[in-house]
Amino acid sequence: MSITIDDVAGNDRLDSRDLIEYAETLRADVVGGEELSEDDVAALAAIDDLEASGIEDWEHGAHFIRKDCFEDYARELADDIGAIPNDAQWPCTCIDWERAARELAMDYTLVTFLGHDYYVR
Repeated sequence: MSITIDDVAGNDRLDSRDLIEYAETLRADVVGGEELSEDDVAALAAIDDLEASGIEDWEHGAHFIRKDCFEDYARELADDIGAIPNDAQWPCTCIDWERAARELAMDYTLVTFLGHDYYVR
């Protein structure tokens, strides 16, 4: 199996394609006669719930960012899109990243997966 419960449980970031692959592997194990662990059964049910919730781009790669890491994600995104210059000085160095992350989160959906809250889009 290429993906394990450790690859999906509580990670800072997840991709729905990895979750789909993991679920398919678990289903193949069951068909092959293997008994799933309690963690794997819970993960499979949680993945099925996410898929059934209608997350946009589920099949093509919806990205999940754990809620407590979202502020760091907002900083990285701002840097990636060029919103913060490489030679940033005041006032760009004084951004309220907590507020910026809160506003960015408005474009995301909050979901719970295996006991962790994630923003997904």
